[in-house]
Amino acid sequence: MTKTVLVPSSLVRETRDKREATRKLGYVARAATVFRIDRLVVYPDRDGQTRWGDGFVRTVLAYAATPPYLRKELWGQCDELEYVGVLPPLLAVTQTGSGSDDPGSLRQGIVTEVGSDGRVRVNCGLQHPISLPVPSSLTVDQGERVTIRIASEEPLRARIITDESPPGVRVERATMDVALNRTDSGVRIAASRYGEELSIESLTTLSQQLTGATPSEEPSFTVAFGAPERGLPKILDIDPDGVELRDTPSADDSQPDRSRFDLWLNTVPRQGSETIRTEEALFATLACLNLE
Repeated sequence: MTKTVLVPSSLVRETRDKREATRKLGYVARAATVFRIDRLVVYPDRDGQTRWGDGFVRTVLAYAATPPYLRKELWGQCDELEYVGVLPPLLAVTQTGSGSDDPGSLRQGIVTEVGSDGRVRVNCGLQHPISLPVPSSLTVDQGERVTIRIASEEPLRARIITDESPPGVRVERATMDVALNRTDSGVRIAASRYGEELSIESLTTLSQQLTGATPSEEPSFTVAFGAPERGLPKILDIDPDGVELRDTPSADDSQPDRSRFDLWLNTVPRQGSETIRTEEALFATLACLNLE
C-alpha cells in the first residue's frame, strides 16, 4: 500500500528569504516522515511561483529526506542548500527493529565502487564502506542507491535486498495528473477548506475507504495540497462553489474535470485562523488519514 503527498512548486511563495523557505520545507518533510509517507511529489504551479521555484523546493525536500550519513556523498555545495542547517532532523524509524542499528533494520546505501567479481562497496553509514554481493536480479552502477538489510553488526552480516524500500520518504517531481493516475494512487483526496468538513462520524467511513476490503492493511491514498493564497481550486482553475460537483465530470468544457479526485476534504473545520499554512495542513490532514 502506498501513501503519497502532492505539494505545489509554489509551496514557499510567501516566504521572505531563503532561510525561512528552507525551514518551511523542513516542516513539510518532517510531516511526511512522521506519518510514514512513501512519496512526496512536487507538482508544477508556474502561475503561483515566486523567486523560489520547483527546483529549489524539490532540492531542499530531497536533501532533507536523505539520511545524514549519505548527504556528503550525494550532495555537493549548491545555492539551494545554503541554509540546510535550519532543517529539523527527520529521524525516520526502521520498518523492523526500533532503531537504525538494530538487527533486521533497513538502511539506504550508496554504491561507491563496482567490482568485477559481482560485488560492490556500499556506504550505508557504518564506520567504513562494506563489500556486498549484488543479487542476480539487480544491476547497479557507481553512485546508485540501494537498500541494505543489516542482520548483525558484530559480526557484520548484511545484504542488498530488492523487495523492500528503506525507511523514509522518496521525493519526486511529476504533474498532478501523472501522480493521480498511478496504479497505486489509492483514494485520491484534495485537501481544501472548500471540501466536505471532516467529522467524528465521517472518520469511520473515511478509514474504511482508505483500507478498502482489507482493514488490516495500511491505508492507501494520494492527498494533494495547495499553496499559500493559492488553494487547490485556484491552482486547478475550479470555482470553489462548484467543488461539491467533484464526483461527476464537468458539463462545461471550459472547466477541468473535477472527478480527478475521489474526495474533497476540509480536515480543519471551523478554523480559527484566516489562513492555514501548508505545513500545518499536512500535519492536520495526515493525522486524520493515519487513524485506523
